[in-house]
Amino acid sequence: MTNRSDQSRPGLILQRGGEELLLSRVSDRFTTRLTAPTAVDELRSLIAPLAVRPVARGELVEWQVAPDHLESALAAARQSAWVQFASRVYRLAASPRSWIYLTDQITVQFAPAVMAAQRQAIAAPPGLAIAQTLAGIPNTFVYRVTPSASENPLKIANHLMRLTEVLTAEPNVVMATAPQYRPTDNLFRQQWHLTPVVSALVQPNAHIAAEAAWDLTRGTRSVVVAVCDDGFDLAHPDLQGLGKIVAPKDLKAQDAVPLPDATTDNHGTACAGLAIGEENASGIVGVAPGCGLMPLRMTGFLDDAAIEEMFRWAMQQGAAVISCSWSPAAIKYPLSLRQRLVLTQAATQGRDGKGCVIVFSAGNANRPVHGTVNERDWPRNAVSGQTAWLSGFAVHPDVITVSACTSLNSKSAYSNWGRDVAVAAPSNNGHPTVSLPETGSIKTGPPIATATPGRGMVTSDRTGTAGYDLDAYTHTFGGTSSACPEVAGVAALVLSANPSLTARAVKQILQQTADKITDTTPDPQLGTRYGTYDQQGHSQWFGYGRVNAYRAVMEAKRRLWQGRTYTRTVALKDDFLTSIPDNQATGVSRPQQVRTTGTVQDLTVHVTLAHDYLGDVEVYLRLPTGQELLLQGRTLGNQQQLNRQYNVQNTPILIGAIGSSAAGRWALRVSDRAPGHTGQLLNWQLTLALL
Repeated sequence: MTNRSDQSRPGLILQRGGEELLLSRVSDRFTTRLTAPTAVDELRSLIAPLAVRPVARGELVEWQVAPDHLESALAAARQSAWVQFASRVYRLAASPRSWIYLTDQITVQFAPAVMAAQRQAIAAPPGLAIAQTLAGIPNTFVYRVTPSASENPLKIANHLMRLTEVLTAEPNVVMATAPQYRPTDNLFRQQWHLTPVVSALVQPNAHIAAEAAWDLTRGTRSVVVAVCDDGFDLAHPDLQGLGKIVAPKDLKAQDAVPLPDATTDNHGTACAGLAIGEENASGIVGVAPGCGLMPLRMTGFLDDAAIEEMFRWAMQQGAAVISCSWSPAAIKYPLSLRQRLVLTQAATQGRDGKGCVIVFSAGNANRPVHGTVNERDWPRNAVSGQTAWLSGFAVHPDVITVSACTSLNSKSAYSNWGRDVAVAAPSNNGHPTVSLPETGSIKTGPPIATATPGRGMVTSDRTGTAGYDLDAYTHTFGGTSSACPEVAGVAALVLSANPSLTARAVKQILQQTADKITDTTPDPQLGTRYGTYDQQGHSQWFGYGRVNAYRAVMEAKRRLWQGRTYTRTVALKDDFLTSIPDNQATGVSRPQQVRTTGTVQDLTVHVTLAHDYLGDVEVYLRLPTGQELLLQGRTLGNQQQLNRQYNVQNTPILIGAIGSSAAGRWALRVSDRAPGHTGQLLNWQLTLALL
């Protein structure tokens, strides 16, 4: 084994994303991993702590003690049979209110030529035992620090990084998440971000053209938006509907009920409403009301395993879009190897290889997502001097990073910015803040003396007495937390119009079709002027512009038809009058046999039926393969006559038939799903364009 140059202070350096982050020790806390949950009471009597709380999905327990009692308490914990692992708590030197919790995991990437025997010879002396192979990166493994280890994971990782045989050695650390916004202002109940609104504080073109996009698609249930946040009021009427909720997951409680816990768990309900709020004739409506919601309740802490679990669950359960209105509670947070990997995997392997669209909010500190600022005038002098800012999630190349603009088409004063911002979306205005776990939100300096005008966002809130406001809707939501789910909703509309698009293509479409809003005024805090566009069409404040849902959906449809040709058509019609059985899920099927060979390039289905209450009825097209495509859901209410043509433009699920073989048995199936009303299928016609 060959050593690199030695490092100073190996116990206070965190290896992270190819960088070395300087740490300092928290004087009154340490954590333990216990052998059993009941061990908390056993250890409490031994240590006599001032406070106890779970962190990292409950896998660790944080113990607060008097500073002069820390060493003896930590030593007692390490000697206890109830403790598997004990460690100090650290803070980032560049962001002293951002705490770091060590786990017993280290990710190690070896050089390509390092074989199994060499790996064992390197891992055994410091007391590491292999836990898993990290699929996707060659010669990379996750190790556990065994009880025989004489050093903590920080020191072990730093010693390993001295070896030329080791390319990366990163401890798996836990950090608290910080939601990107906490409401402060009371705002009117008008969703100006979706459609033009006449108001002194709203420019008529400040919206994202959602209403125009809805003429093309309002989203389909097959396109599911995963919202990762602090909990969801699933009893809210705007988060309900037939087939609305898909694969819910509580990553904190490890069950399928991601409901809010604390009175402050309001963020997720508001974000979900902005993205996919149901169109139900009451309350608010989201950007993509017809799409499904996958509510994922986070643990409140970040570590490699938590990020992996969250994104892999979304991938495996069929999420098309993943919306993340949060960031680490740190000024500088490079992603670990495992975190970078799982984001790349989700963005390239999700959706059967087309990739999940991942959307992150830029942040609310009015700082670069990646850059250096000479800081001054922070409250309590929390940050000062040349300070490097980095949001690792926001700069990941497979992520769509969203900044915020106002109802007056200006930059939101708090919005983070930089070359990694992809697009902007509407939100409120207000002063910059940074959320740090032990002090809450603190304002960034220097102070802003001028006004920050602009309307706020209206969205769903927790029902009952909990939530931001007193009813089921908040008038006070904002921040880049609002902008992020709006873009996630636009992405969902794009995929509803053209499900064949890759995640990379969706990002390209959103950037290509965005509105080039400009803001030539200097930033009221920093004095910078980044509100115009360079030769590549990019602005550090607005990315490639504010998203335009209508133009994005139109471009998605254009790409759907681009280059498609056919040489002949086949048209079949069935005029046989058929009764539809009442309240029978299997319903009635009428087949048509296609004997012409060829590949389907386009198709239309014309259906005529009469029913006492069409809100009971579902209509499916069955392909020769046996696959069924839902043409008409139970959305027609008390209408009694259906005479409609379904095609790829107005019913994107029919894309599932494109490219299939035409020859075989096609069928229309009509199902009545509720008792009390009856009807008849009058006729149906199938037209295929073939190559």
